[in-house]
Amino acid sequence: MEQEVGLIGFGEAGSTFALAGDWAEVAHVFDIKTDDAATRDAMLVAYADAGVSPALALAGALSKVGLILSLVTADQALAVAEAAAALIAPGALYCDLNSVAPQTKQAAAQAIEVAGAHYVDVAVMAPVDPARLNVPLLLSGVRAGEAEQLLRTLGFTNSRVVGAGVGRASSIKMIRSVMVKGIEALTAECVLAADAADVLDEVLASLDASEKARPWAARADYNLDRMLVHGTRRAAEMEEVVKTLEGLGTGAALTRGTVARQRAIGALGMKAPPEGLTGKLNFLSE
Repeated sequence: MEQEVGLIGFGEAGSTFALAGDWAEVAHVFDIKTDDAATRDAMLVAYADAGVSPALALAGALSKVGLILSLVTADQALAVAEAAAALIAPGALYCDLNSVAPQTKQAAAQAIEVAGAHYVDVAVMAPVDPARLNVPLLLSGVRAGEAEQLLRTLGFTNSRVVGAGVGRASSIKMIRSVMVKGIEALTAECVLAADAADVLDEVLASLDASEKARPWAARADYNLDRMLVHGTRRAAEMEEVVKTLEGLGTGAALTRGTVARQRAIGALGMKAPPEGLTGKLNFLSE
């Protein structure tokens, strides 16, 4: 593979993709943590382990590179696009894979397009681990078809163009998140109350009786696990879902509650949650 790629962000998604795709010879990577003396050494080790070319400034990841992948946190996506617009090569493709509202992506697209480059809205529709390069991707934008071909060259195997308008791919992801992440938050609210009322077994049995696809004890355990590890990031993403729904004028009352619940549980900072539903409930009840 000879196609060079600029990668902005080297967290879970960026590092997973680079390793899975064997991008050692082609990826030029910048992560804001290299600007922080407290985290710089760890980032340089991560770059070295992946074999990618480290960039000590954003310009180093963008200079003369025709394909850019942005994989930062939701709250930094627009700022990064605006910073990249001052450095990106004319005609380059800027693929924004961040989980943000369509309005945020449209604002980012405006900055990139004014700079003479091309913006593509990419929605990552499942966790990157364990799917890695098989993770489902939805693309939208005028140059989405071209971007899809370049992403396939990098090793992505499960992508689909859903339209020419920037924001269409992210709308699908954001609105889907109302249910996916909303169920996680509702699960926490339900099982914590059931546990406190000493009716957990009865409540879970009742839910099992209404849906046989997966035992609710296992589902509740999984959902709390996701929130304990990723709640802070998910809360930031759900803020973008609120923006999406408000843009549609359909209301976002429950989604605002989801933001609060995800953030509260994520703020506990658990990297390795307790095993099993009982262990998680005991921890959250303390």
